[in-house]
Amino acid sequence: MRRSLLAVATAAAAALVLTACGGGGDPLSNAPAGGGAASSKIIVGSANFTESQLLASIYAQALQAKGVQVEEIPPIGSRETYFPGLQDGSLDLIPEYTGVLLTYRDKAATATEPDAVYAALQKALPDTLTVLDKSAAEDKDAVVITRDTATKLNVKTIADLAPQCGTLTFGGPPEFQTRADGIPGIKAKYNCTFKEYKSLDAGGPLTVGALKRGEVQAADIFTTDASIPANDFVILGDPQNNFAAQNVVPLINKAKATDQVKQVLNAVSAKLTTDGLTKLNAEASSDAKPSLATVAKNWLTANGLV
Repeated sequence: MRRSLLAVATAAAAALVLTACGGGGDPLSNAPAGGGAASSKIIVGSANFTESQLLASIYAQALQAKGVQVEEIPPIGSRETYFPGLQDGSLDLIPEYTGVLLTYRDKAATATEPDAVYAALQKALPDTLTVLDKSAAEDKDAVVITRDTATKLNVKTIADLAPQCGTLTFGGPPEFQTRADGIPGIKAKYNCTFKEYKSLDAGGPLTVGALKRGEVQAADIFTTDASIPANDFVILGDPQNNFAAQNVVPLINKAKATDQVKQVLNAVSAKLTTDGLTKLNAEASSDAKPSLATVAKNWLTANGLV
């Protein structure tokens, strides 16, 4: 997944974090440079991809609308870069995804169903951190086909597709061919063996183009990718939960998770859906090129949260 591909932090990303707020002492610290009590201000960060930045802006603006003091910092980078900041209190809040965060904390985790993943994640986090309510929105790998293929084969799920797999070519990133929940998982869970595998990119223009042109008939594309509605692609259901749940969830420093903060962020999560997140990504990538803050504010306004 795109979040997994952020696994190696760069020195530049780390430097950006360290210079984000300026001033003396620890630039991200909630405490004054000369010591003293921690501030009630919530420092909100994000990973370095658009969707994470959008979600962080939604969290920040929702909290600000209710009078909570917030500071947004520039995109940080990978989980390996920002998680230590959450643990030492120099960062307070970041959007996360339940499945990948669980496996980051517990590489032996086997849960795949949304509630099971969420429950396991709560147990896997350090005592200083917590996750608030999970949203219905998920950004995860999916088997995607064209509308014509879905109609022709009369399929809605990977299980429906299984009898036809031997006639189809699948496209995706090289690692998907050997990853446990990639081609091996699809074969084990659905008895689906594709005729051929084409190594392309991680749900990017190579994969989208190959699917549109019919060079592949099924592909690995992320569920909130704007290319799906733009091309009327169809996401196949995954009744066997081959792909672990990846619900969007706020990860927060427990010391900052006041009742007010919980209420605000849980209200955001209650409104987030996969379809809605897909539309947010599409708006952000549109020809109009609106700022992410504007896209976030429009969503909050439309959902009565500001």
